[in-house]
Amino acid sequence: PTGARINEQIRAKEVRLVSATGEQLGIKTVPDALRIARDADLDLVEVAPMANPPVCRIMDHGKHLYEEAQKLKESRRRSVQTSIKEMKYRPKIGKGDFDTKTKHVLEFLEEGHKVKVTIMFRGREMHHPEIGMDILKQVEVTLGDNAKVEAAPKIDGRNMIMVLSPNKKPVKPAGKSGDSHAPRNKPEAVSAAPVGASAPIEEVVPNPQESSGE
Repeated sequence: PTGARINEQIRAKEVRLVSATGEQLGIKTVPDALRIARDADLDLVEVAPMANPPVCRIMDHGKHLYEEAQKLKESRRRSVQTSIKEMKYRPKIGKGDFDTKTKHVLEFLEEGHKVKVTIMFRGREMHHPEIGMDILKQVEVTLGDNAKVEAAPKIDGRNMIMVLSPNKKPVKPAGKSGDSHAPRNKPEAVSAAPVGASAPIEEVVPNPQESSGE
């Protein structure tokens, strides 16, 4: 347990000893309990200091602390309220701006958020939806196994949108923009839920200096 006394920190003269496998070893003096723990190359940890006598268990204290920290981290991750972020691209976006925006998309996904990727068309650009499709495909390819398509690309007024969600499977490093060898996602089951139906959309406005490539 975090903050528990271990080994020479234990102040009691006698303790009720529990082995690493949970076996009751009876009441032992602290020196005897320490000897048993060291013979097993483990630690003596006081797990119930208020008992009479205190209860101590033999365990790998460092490993125990690591496992507890991982459990706490996972618990906090699950408790984080997710939302739908939005990242906007333009058909004539430059490579630098594309990389910056896609990096932000990856960060949102790693935080557990869904991301609405929007291609904004203007004027005659509406006559070339294939350009928007190419950009969305490149976003998907760049993110690789870090993301899965929850809502396939579709036209919404003057925009083309696609919704991505975090991939809960083990991920590989995301490929770089323009890398022909970047990993491609295998098609997965896609939810047809309407965009923004489950959570408010939070638009992300990049730094103007990052948008010079548009």
